[in-house]
Amino acid sequence: MFYLVGLGLGDANDITVKGLEIVKKAARVYLEAYTSVLTVGKEALEAYYGRGIILADRDMVEQSSDELMAEADVVDVAFLVVGDPLGATTHTDLILRAVEKNIPYRVVHNASIMDAIGCCGLQLYNYGETVSIVFWTEEWKPESFYDKILVNLDRGLHTLCLLDIKMKEQTIENLMKGRPIYEPPRFLSAAQAAQQLLEIIENRSVEKKTNSDLTPNSICVAVARVGADNQKIVTASLKEMASLDLGPPLHSLVIPGHMHPLEKQMLNLFAVSDHTKTFLTPENL
Repeated sequence: MFYLVGLGLGDANDITVKGLEIVKKAARVYLEAYTSVLTVGKEALEAYYGRGIILADRDMVEQSSDELMAEADVVDVAFLVVGDPLGATTHTDLILRAVEKNIPYRVVHNASIMDAIGCCGLQLYNYGETVSIVFWTEEWKPESFYDKILVNLDRGLHTLCLLDIKMKEQTIENLMKGRPIYEPPRFLSAAQAAQQLLEIIENRSVEKKTNSDLTPNSICVAVARVGADNQKIVTASLKEMASLDLGPPLHSLVIPGHMHPLEKQMLNLFAVSDHTKTFLTPENL
């Protein structure tokens, strides 16, 4: 059996009982190591699970499925994914490949940012399309995510913004020369995401405004290390958020749409300033 096992969002303890039983009996255990991270490393997982773990990077997952699933038709193989295996980053391609190879599979679900984002107080059924905000470069500054946020706002829906993760990335030069040299991991912060949104707002300031447009005073919510003991939630204007330090990764950002009074009360619990609380009063929303 090929098992896709969710690890949850915090540390080694967040695996489900079902998932832990699978890990302990599996012939091989892989840890998907490029779409998200836990607050602990591979060594902590190995100590808690009582067995060795093989790191599976992007190349192995996308190009070496034969190696991942070798003999999974006769033995159990566990593929561990931070969060839920089919959550923010889907692994349906692995399922399809398993089916092609006539290998039975099973998914063991767990918490992901897609449901745990409820911690900020905005109701899950009021969210629209989730967007990804990527690292900008001097030559590449995509704005498509901004337009999707505006579509959600126009419908009165909240937007969960997943922030970019760079794991085992190569520079263009090293990639072109075939050198296996990789950059250190990087994680887009809520402050950086807010800065990019502010730049887009500035770029579009000459365009016709609508009621759904964002402004520097628009309220947003940032969450950091959801599920960990040092989880942090802050409510601020985009302008304020751009200068806030929420500490280590992972961060996510939420742009609220139309809010119920209870949602406003919850956001007020995490407001960073009186200025933010002012904008959460009914007459300003």
